[in-house]
Amino acid sequence: MSTTVVGRRELGRFLAVAQQRFGQGEAPAEMFSPAVDAEWHRLLSTPDYPAFSAEHAGAVLGHREVKGFGPIAWVAAYEKAYGPLPEIWFTDAKGVLDQAALARYRETGTVVAEWDCSPTSGDGDDEAVPATR
Repeated sequence: MSTTVVGRRELGRFLAVAQQRFGQGEAPAEMFSPAVDAEWHRLLSTPDYPAFSAEHAGAVLGHREVKGFGPIAWVAAYEKAYGPLPEIWFTDAKGVLDQAALARYRETGTVVAEWDCSPTSGDGDDEAVPATR
């Protein structure tokens, strides 16, 4: 399966988990994967994004730049729905796998990472996708 196909599948799963978090009143999901985030940014700039988001999340989720570092709070919800995170979550935008981060996840079941964006509920408080991405 190509990186683009896997990235798009994982983006759909991420949006579904993100919407679940919004529905439960939890904080937005942290987008920590440069590879999945790159696919999100590619799709955001197309007319296909609203339908894709609605299909996976049941709503059109927006995008906001939010920088942070720490435990990724949504991993357990993802695993309950889909199983363990695949390697693409530990891959950079150039396709290079972070072996150490993947090994830590497999050993501990937790992810501690940096992120620079997260979804929003799409209620108009979204920021535009930066042109530099």
